[in-house]
Amino acid sequence: MKDLFSVRDKVVVVTGGSRGIGEMIAAGFLANGAKVYISSRKAEACDATAERLAQEYGGICRSIPANLATLEGIDSFCARFREQEDHLDVLINNAGVAWGEPLEQFPEVGWDKVMDTNVKGPFFLIQRLLPELEKQASHERPSHIVNVGSIDGIKTPRFENFSYGPSKAAIHHLTRVLAAHLIKRNIIVNGIAPGPFPTYMLSTGVGGGGKVDDTDWAAVGKGNPRGRVGTPEDIAGLAIFLSSRACGFTVGDIITCDGGSVVS
Repeated sequence: MKDLFSVRDKVVVVTGGSRGIGEMIAAGFLANGAKVYISSRKAEACDATAERLAQEYGGICRSIPANLATLEGIDSFCARFREQEDHLDVLINNAGVAWGEPLEQFPEVGWDKVMDTNVKGPFFLIQRLLPELEKQASHERPSHIVNVGSIDGIKTPRFENFSYGPSKAAIHHLTRVLAAHLIKRNIIVNGIAPGPFPTYMLSTGVGGGGKVDDTDWAAVGKGNPRGRVGTPEDIAGLAIFLSSRACGFTVGDIITCDGGSVVS
């Protein structure tokens, strides 16, 4: 019963880890003794976040920038990861994008970019990293995959981002499909559906223009049943649970982390 939630010394990959929810999750793993690799499209931002997190938490956080919406970017990431590690304990598929535009003007690029990043990318990254995920996985010590979806994949989104909700519903169901296949290979797959968190993406939707520090998050939180937006501890705690021994028998689930938005 001791150390049920321990992730110490685990090798963890967090995609979309340079900011927002991905950075929060990466920080949580580092603070609890894991070795973390983060990835994002913008190399400078990814490198800076990895350096800052490593200094703040004293652990090992390394940056592997890549565009994980493309097979070329996925293969490049995997090649660089394999230069440094021979196994992977935890994969957090968090990288995601949205596209907001009125229905009549919604463009094909806004559909394809969101689907490629939010659905295709996680699938092929999992596919390519299966050898590393299986390398040290066993019946008693499985590897873990956590796919980050959204409550917008469960309920109807507030905003005019017509490809985002469907993409998140797709990653939720892909999580269930992969969970059924990979449990036989000692890999446990689950998903998280976050609600409102203080991120660049949500800031653009609530009028903050993407300026996270200048957005009135207290005002945003008043509309949530919990009376606030999410914190790093909220999302990191759930990700750690889903990557630890405590999650040895929870398979293929999508757990909301939304302050009660969906149930209310």
